[in-house]
Amino acid sequence: SAAARHSHPVCLVPPSPGCLLGLLFLVPAGVPVRSGDATFPKAMDNVTVRQGESATLRCSVDNRVTRVAWLNRSSILYAGNDKWCLDPRVVLLSNTKTQYSIQIQDVDVYDEGPYTCSVQTDNHPKTSRVHLIVQVSPKIVEISSDISINEGGNISLTCIATGRPDPTITWRHISPKAVGFVSEDEYLEITGITREQSGEYECSASNDVAAPVVRRVKVTVNYPPYISDAKSTGVPVGQKGILQCEASAVPSAEFQWYKDEKRLIEGQKGVKVESKAFFSRLTFFNVSEQDYGNYTCVASNKLGNTNVSIILYGE
Repeated sequence: SAAARHSHPVCLVPPSPGCLLGLLFLVPAGVPVRSGDATFPKAMDNVTVRQGESATLRCSVDNRVTRVAWLNRSSILYAGNDKWCLDPRVVLLSNTKTQYSIQIQDVDVYDEGPYTCSVQTDNHPKTSRVHLIVQVSPKIVEISSDISINEGGNISLTCIATGRPDPTITWRHISPKAVGFVSEDEYLEITGITREQSGEYECSASNDVAAPVVRRVKVTVNYPPYISDAKSTGVPVGQKGILQCEASAVPSAEFQWYKDEKRLIEGQKGVKVESKAFFSRLTFFNVSEQDYGNYTCVASNKLGNTNVSIILYGE
């Protein structure tokens, strides 16, 4: 009875398809289920939807059909207008002389699989099957943390993503000199890393279901100071004179100035020492004869140090 049917707390799962159709259509158990031997019922081809969307399953029928049902594997979803499944996401869209359709709302991956439209016609049950395919947007679930490494070392970056179908993973170096991908895989290995390979690396996960998802990892390559520019300067007595020393280093270099063996410090009379991340400047406000001579700029960080000699001479 209808009351008995609705007492089931979940979708009814009979012991076998033959018994199932016997229950549905009140035909003898054991009547064979035949597929493709009639012009109807005609179900759709595969139905592909994205996770969270609604899937509509349609079955075309005609006036010879007396009973209809939608099943998921061996579970009855709807028999005619009667709902046999308590899942609120499953609703009946239409039950007319030409179409019998249901909708599954807010589809998730566990809804994927075969669905069967069963009809009773000429005292014979017939079935038509449609396969529901659920696509899932890519999502990066694990990615390496920012990393700091000394020049010459080895790194391994990881980017793990999920999605249906499985997303394609690519790594790209965000750099003006970079061309194309550095890796078309979940893993990016760099051996003997150079300072030019520092910067941001972008992982992209793509499966055409939605826009690619991207995340970035910052790679810092440490190297000892390298003095790139330091020029000797000629200045007349009584004029302002500047000696400048430029150095690149990671971490940034610390600078020290010496005249002969004596270190120059900020606050000495007539001399200003000014250091930034990449350069240091020695300013003489009023050059005297005693200021002329050989000066040494020393740039150092935790990986090492280097120095250069600069001469302040008269003109």
